[in-house]
Amino acid sequence: MKTRHVLMAVTVTAVWGINFSVIKIGLASVDPFILAGIRFTLCALPAVFLIRKPDVPWRHLIAYGLVFGVGLWGVVTLGIEAGLSSGIASLVLQVSAFVTILLGAAVFHERISRYQWAGFAIALLGLGCTAFITDGSVTAAGIALVLFGAVSWSVANIILKKSAPKDVLGFLVWSSLFSPVPLFALDLAVNGTTGYTELAAHIDLAAVLSILFQAYPNTVIAYAIWNWLLKEYPVSTVAPLSLLVPVFGLLGSVAIFDERLSATKLLCLALIVAGLVVGLYGKRVATAVAAPRRAAVEADVRVDA
Repeated sequence: MKTRHVLMAVTVTAVWGINFSVIKIGLASVDPFILAGIRFTLCALPAVFLIRKPDVPWRHLIAYGLVFGVGLWGVVTLGIEAGLSSGIASLVLQVSAFVTILLGAAVFHERISRYQWAGFAIALLGLGCTAFITDGSVTAAGIALVLFGAVSWSVANIILKKSAPKDVLGFLVWSSLFSPVPLFALDLAVNGTTGYTELAAHIDLAAVLSILFQAYPNTVIAYAIWNWLLKEYPVSTVAPLSLLVPVFGLLGSVAIFDERLSATKLLCLALIVAGLVVGLYGKRVATAVAAPRRAAVEADVRVDA
């Protein structure tokens, strides 16, 4: 990759990682579902008037909007509200990579390699280590909600794969139309009218900037850049950089909320990222390492012959 494109990719992962802390800033004055609802309203409007509807069935757009907007980001926002630190939330959400592999095997009959099983086991060990974090940055409810978000993200990936849209940005924008109403309705069902009646009085500049950051740099712009990079370069070149997301997520929480990076948190980070590396790239690395050895053996055989 060209240097400027590497910098673009790293910037995207930084935006995605820091976004977890930005969500927490918005939660100081806005209810979780309302915060997510406004975010996806801005993702959809006015962009739907500028971007043509992608050539995919409406049911795929509706399903993706519900799963990605409500099941993923609505629930993850609620998980952060439930006491999970933004840094840990960004880390736990990466479990989605393995859930996607499992769903891919169930839906598309894709084979799961031993490297993927090994990576899954390592990542689960890292996830289990979060139970030993005792500084108040982890709650059982928060972990459960973000894990639900991770499963939703995986389901959204399956929907996206089945839809196979040529214009992924258009797909994201149009599907966002179906996220706000359920999110607003959920807040009404859970909290009554309080969140709406107090919104004008409580919302502040920090919350407004939080919503704008989530909608545009984090969602519309970052996804557009990432998908462009995926078109310009092999997936195997671009995708590994996404492993930086939880790193930036933790660093963002440290910088913004002064979250303490204990040895246990660093161990969780190391295990989950190591699990991702083994599960997603272990086979490729093993093949690359074994290739010279195999070539040398074949050369010896030819000499002996």
